[in-house]
Amino acid sequence: MTYVFETIQEAETLAFAKLLGERVQPGDVILLEGDLGSGKTTFTKGLAKGMGIDQIIKSPTYTLIREYTKGRLPLYHLDVYRLEEAGGEGLGLEEYFYGKGVSVVEWSKFISEDLPTTYLLIEINKVGEEMEKRRFTVQALGERYEKLLLDWKDVNEN
Repeated sequence: MTYVFETIQEAETLAFAKLLGERVQPGDVILLEGDLGSGKTTFTKGLAKGMGIDQIIKSPTYTLIREYTKGRLPLYHLDVYRLEEAGGEGLGLEEYFYGKGVSVVEWSKFISEDLPTTYLLIEINKVGEEMEKRRFTVQALGERYEKLLLDWKDVNEN
């Protein structure tokens, strides 16, 4: 199942992501793909807001994983860009993917062998010449994520 949505400005992206954050459950895995500067961390900020997390959300580019625990659920924000050569073997990623929180993974293609078989994949692309316009292509893999996507889509369109 696939859903495509566009936002015109950052505030709209944050609101779009917040709606998803209000619907996530423990163990949910969200993969974010997109070029550098496409808005992956901005999307994660909105998601965190929807989860009741008021902490400052920063890209975990140099730390690999940032944990935010002061919300409705813990948020595990992973940026695995630096694992392009090594992959994620031996890092204990399954503790995050099957834990009590929600895992958001940027650059997931670099750890594809370590990912669960079901997840929500969100591809973010810049659109046209406008600096803030984004297109989100969302794919749901697995029954849980199909239900999540339908609910998110329904509330977003109303």
